Amino acid sequence: MANGTQNDEPANGGEPGKPLPDDAALSARLGRLDQRLSTLKGNQKAEIDHAEWQDDNASARASALARGFRLSSELVAGVVVGAAIGWGIDYLFSTSPWGLIVFFFLGFAAGVINLMRVAGVVPDVHERLHERPKDPSGDR
Repeated sequence: MANGTQNDEPANGGEPGKPLPDDAALSARLGRLDQRLSTLKGNQKAEIDHAEWQDDNASARASALARGFRLSSELVAGVVVGAAIGWGIDYLFSTSPWGLIVFFFLGFAAGVINLMRVAGVVPDVHERLHERPKDPSGDR
């Protein structure tokens, strides 16, 4: 061009297949940036995976703790209610300590049964009542 504002010649001395020095520097910088981003993404993924594992572990521990409290409260409630009923019977009928002793053990037995039912060892009463016995002859 006549005014010299645009130059149609390449800045690298006129060799059309050779990259410009600025292009080579830019490519090198982009390569380093890509490598750093990959490293950071890997570290971030590892941190996220670790945080999710900790959250899952914490919720599992909280769930186990809640289940433990429920199981222990089932047993304690059965014993306390049985003892209270026994004490009440002893108070009303002056049969001390036999009502307390008998109902204490009945409450303990009820607490153990509730504990096993909550733990899933024994099926619930309603489930057992609604189950139909299997007929060995196959008539049903």
